[in-house]
Amino acid sequence: MEERKQINEEKIIRGKPGIPMLILGIILLPAALFGLILGIQMTAWGAGRFQTVLGVVLAVISGIYLCLCWVPFAGLKVIRPNEALVLTLFGKYYGTLREPGIFFVNPFVAAVNPTIEGGEAEAGVAGDLSSMKFSFGGAKKKDSAGGKKVSLKALTLNNGKQKINDQLGNPIEIGIVVIWRVQNTAKAVFNVDNYMEFLSIQADSALRNIVRLYPYDIADTEEDECSLRGSSQKVAAELKAEIQDKVEVAGLEILEARITHLAYAPEIAAAMLQRQQASAIIDARKMIVDGAVGMVEMALEKLNENQIVQLDEERKAAMVSNLLVVLCGSKDAQPIVNSGSLY
Repeated sequence: MEERKQINEEKIIRGKPGIPMLILGIILLPAALFGLILGIQMTAWGAGRFQTVLGVVLAVISGIYLCLCWVPFAGLKVIRPNEALVLTLFGKYYGTLREPGIFFVNPFVAAVNPTIEGGEAEAGVAGDLSSMKFSFGGAKKKDSAGGKKVSLKALTLNNGKQKINDQLGNPIEIGIVVIWRVQNTAKAVFNVDNYMEFLSIQADSALRNIVRLYPYDIADTEEDECSLRGSSQKVAAELKAEIQDKVEVAGLEILEARITHLAYAPEIAAAMLQRQQASAIIDARKMIVDGAVGMVEMALEKLNENQIVQLDEERKAAMVSNLLVVLCGSKDAQPIVNSGSLY
């Protein structure tokens, strides 16, 4: 339990300045080569025993350094802004480099990033200085997003459209975009196999859980009810909280989750369109009738107020009928001029 607790807690390490070690390694390389040649010459041409022994010692030390000259370069790590390097030493979590720059650490540590094919970076000049595109002995490694570094930038996840049934059982197509970043590199690397795939799966699962709680749309009379189309802000907040709870074990932080696509599934889209059109026609007719009745009432009041004409109940009914036909009809009215008397 204690070991797992240490892995879950991110250990920030600060490496030693790497520029002096880089300069020292570059200087010692030709010096060791010169010492090897000088030692061999002193051994071969030595006039005395002391000179011969000195030549042998110089040649051996220079030869050993030439064989191990990769060690100083292997400990050099280059970190860009908003990047981190998770290091292990003989299988155990060593620490995380977060500060940008070039640093020197234990040359036997290995960088780990499960999202990159290969698992662990080899301890060598090509692996450790990949971001500098520097190699020793002809080995050159492709610079893929900083080698084994873990990005701390805000990233975007877009899994595409999914077909899910809403609260009413209607199949809908919905797509979301998730803005996220790595908050705890130790959890992201060691607690899950691949934190990017883990986030993708958990986002799909959370989306299905949230969509089943709401209908696609609601009637205008149900103002207190929430829907996927009308309550996008609330749905997005619940979706963000749901995903954050699921990916907490992976050390990820969800910055934002938004719906990018929402539509009925193709098999019911036509029927739902007809339903929406019918609802729109009914609402429009209702508004027209309400306005027509108000206009008729106003017309009758004006006629009575100004005493323009005296109408009995039968004539009022005929006038109301004619006005409603004119105001509520979908076609232009054809006026009829009556030249006769009302009586």
